[in-house]
Amino acid sequence: MSYDNENIFAKILRQEIPSERVYEDEATLVFMDIMPRTQGHTLAIPKTPARNMLDATSQQLGACLETVQKISLAAMSAFSADGITLQQFNEADGGQEVFHLHFHVLPRFAGVKLLPPGTMEDPEVLKANAEKLRQALAG
Repeated sequence: MSYDNENIFAKILRQEIPSERVYEDEATLVFMDIMPRTQGHTLAIPKTPARNMLDATSQQLGACLETVQKISLAAMSAFSADGITLQQFNEADGGQEVFHLHFHVLPRFAGVKLLPPGTMEDPEVLKANAEKLRQALAG
């Protein structure tokens, strides 16, 4: 399978589709998931094309995991989380829906289950959660 330059995350990278950006460096971008499964749910992606983990380079994977760790630590602080769930899916039968490599970073709270998938979050809530993460990253 080949990479599709018209996938939604490629469009977010090109700023053709708005997103609530939390963090970026030369290799990665992190933004809020618009259908979060928990408070503070973010997506970390490489800035260069990769369909998923199966075709990504070691540099893309390494950069993403460094960013995921940074965001995870910030999320633990920003949301007083008790843990982090990291999800990454590959190909349709593996659960992947957007075919650009991405890592879900989900702050977790003792005794609280994940929200059901598919519910859009209020943009103001996403903006407030993104600001909490940006502040945690800065401080």
